[in-house]
Amino acid sequence: MTRADLDKKPSDVAAMFDHTAERYDLLNTLMTGGRDRAWRKAVARAIDARSGERVLDLAAGTGTSTAAIAEGGADCVACDFSLGMLQVGTRRQEGRRGVIFVAGDALRLPFKDASFDAVTISFGLRNVADVDAALREMLRVTRPGGRLVICEVSHPTNKLLSLGHGFHLKVGLPLLAKASSNPDSYNYLAESTLRWPDQPALAAMVGEAGWEGVQWRDLTFGVAAIHRARKPKDASA
Repeated sequence: MTRADLDKKPSDVAAMFDHTAERYDLLNTLMTGGRDRAWRKAVARAIDARSGERVLDLAAGTGTSTAAIAEGGADCVACDFSLGMLQVGTRRQEGRRGVIFVAGDALRLPFKDASFDAVTISFGLRNVADVDAALREMLRVTRPGGRLVICEVSHPTNKLLSLGHGFHLKVGLPLLAKASSNPDSYNYLAESTLRWPDQPALAAMVGEAGWEGVQWRDLTFGVAAIHRARKPKDASA
């Protein structure tokens, strides 16, 4: 893959993350100016996982987000399709209570219907080949009345900030790409962020997949956003 495109072929995307697994958490902190830590805490608060609940963290990578969720006492499954990420995460989270790692594809999750009280995905939904199918698959594995929390890149609503954010994506990240050992990951990040739906559009997609009560709130002035929803209590599974 000479340039990160948006075809999202699973093998290409997984290989890209395998290559960056060891430095993934550090790169996230550098690229977000340290805001990734605050965003993880915001996601954990939104999920509000409690002791005895079971939570699925999709696109969990090295399990950093999963560990934050598990602090509430829930049993959490960190699921990712990058074996490199899972290997690094298993090593780093060794001995942490409430976190297990499972390899899985968001389009064909290896879990039974209604297996989880809550499902979450942070900065991974835009990496799947079929977002609508992934949202429906997350619905399938969530119990009736269960919760969905999505944290994803978004679009600042302030025009001036939006211009600055766009400049960073179009100019800043490509400069980082040239200096890195894996430029495709930076190019992919910039392209996928620019093409990603805005907050209302993503909310509509979540609702169309069968979730109800969809709400969102911006993080860091809309650079990212958290979307929340519930599975209908009268759902068949």
